[in-house]
Amino acid sequence: MKIQLTSVHVDDPIKAFEFYTQVLGFKEHMYMPDAYVAIVVSPEEPEGTALLLEPSDNPIAQKYKEGLYREGIPAIVFSVPDIKKEYERLKEQGVKFKKEPTQTDWGWEAVFDDTCGNYIQLAQA
Repeated sequence: MKIQLTSVHVDDPIKAFEFYTQVLGFKEHMYMPDAYVAIVVSPEEPEGTALLLEPSDNPIAQKYKEGLYREGIPAIVFSVPDIKKEYERLKEQGVKFKKEPTQTDWGWEAVFDDTCGNYIQLAQA
């Protein structure tokens, strides 16, 4: 069994699609803006797990997303081979970091705001 699709709740799938593709570098898998459907994939694994940028217009999803954000908890984790290089690349594009690259017991982590209502964690093992 493997994960085919997972999701992250966003304020606006259209705005999120622009950020996730133009800033983060994900590739379009499926994009139907009229239906508010935006699915992206990693350029390193275009046949791998897809990420649905899911509208959080349902009250349960909205409370969950807002609660995570309020507590500073990342909604999802993306692995990167060189966290310092990725941090610098994203900072140059104006991405706001909540936590700069920091060494932990298991590797490195950094946390940024995706401009769509979430904190995202970068991880390097």
